[in-house]
Amino acid sequence: MKAHPIVGDSVVAALLALLESVSLFTPPTGVNLVVFWVTGVLMLGPLLIRRRDPLLSAYLILGAGFLQLLTHGPPVLHGVDARLRPVDIALGISLYTVVAYVSRRQGALYVLWLAIGTTIWATWRMELPQSILPATVIVVIFAFCWALGEFSGARRAYHVEVERRLALLETERDQQARIAVGQERARIARELHDVVAHAVSVIVVQADGAAYAVRAQPEMAERALNTISATGREALTELRRLLGVLRSDDTEIDRTPQPGAQSISELAERVRAIGVPVRLDLTGELDDLPAGVGLGIYRIVQEALTNTIKHAGPGASAAVQVRRVGDRVELDITDRGPGISRLATVGGNGLIGMRERANVFGGTLQAGPHEQGGWRVRAVLPVSTA
Repeated sequence: MKAHPIVGDSVVAALLALLESVSLFTPPTGVNLVVFWVTGVLMLGPLLIRRRDPLLSAYLILGAGFLQLLTHGPPVLHGVDARLRPVDIALGISLYTVVAYVSRRQGALYVLWLAIGTTIWATWRMELPQSILPATVIVVIFAFCWALGEFSGARRAYHVEVERRLALLETERDQQARIAVGQERARIARELHDVVAHAVSVIVVQADGAAYAVRAQPEMAERALNTISATGREALTELRRLLGVLRSDDTEIDRTPQPGAQSISELAERVRAIGVPVRLDLTGELDDLPAGVGLGIYRIVQEALTNTIKHAGPGASAAVQVRRVGDRVELDITDRGPGISRLATVGGNGLIGMRERANVFGGTLQAGPHEQGGWRVRAVLPVSTA
């Protein structure tokens, strides 16, 4: 079956007229050249600011589209002059921009205005049913622009969320690093305080004793000087260990073993050598304690005995009891001396350091005047949670 020549010529003529009407540089029939170029510039110009202000750009283009709809000639007969222009694609680009960079809600409102304009164009500038196919093509183009905007907006939102999470992780990492540094500084400060305070207290007491006994009792002065020498060497060893950790990044460097619960006997002997009687009672399995718990026990006992040396005065005595009962270790350090009453008003770093050491392992510590006189430090450190 062959097409009628007259019908074929009419279709070709209609297509040529349509192509002529969508020319980029030639205005359609009945359209003023100035109006043609002004509307073209108004349609394309706002695209330059669509990223900076998507809504403003989109509605400027929409306004230019309605201006073009009103100014491009009288109603068209036989659907020949469709009043289509290549610059009309700016409407689709604006829809894509609003959906991708603003929101679906604004995109839906923009689609409503596009639907109104397309309906007016299809019913006023073209005749039915000739306008059905072009209107369908326009709807498909707008739907494609919407889908492209959804995809681009989702990818953009995904990248924004990833960047936000990375920034949050970096901030959290920096905060964790600062917290770790602060905790390490506090730990080192406690270690330095315990080492220096104990050593200096022993040295001062022994130096005073040696000064009094240097003429009358040379042997006692000699023992005091030997104690000063041994205490100074021990303090220097521990200070070198701490400073070595601070100065070196090498985790394999040799370090002096840290004292633990098994070192309390040696600590008591050194205090006895100073002239302060110490009664020591160690009960339970203390050799297999975790290193951190053992060091905490040793430092608490050391600080308590240091306070005895510094503040209890001549004739003071101390009693140290360390007991392991199940999954906890109980410490009880009491001392008596003429100067013990002044401890009720002391709030130095030593007591703070002891309490922090107990809290680190989830334990408790109480320090204060004893009911039977003197000063008492009592601590309970759990072993299982350490």
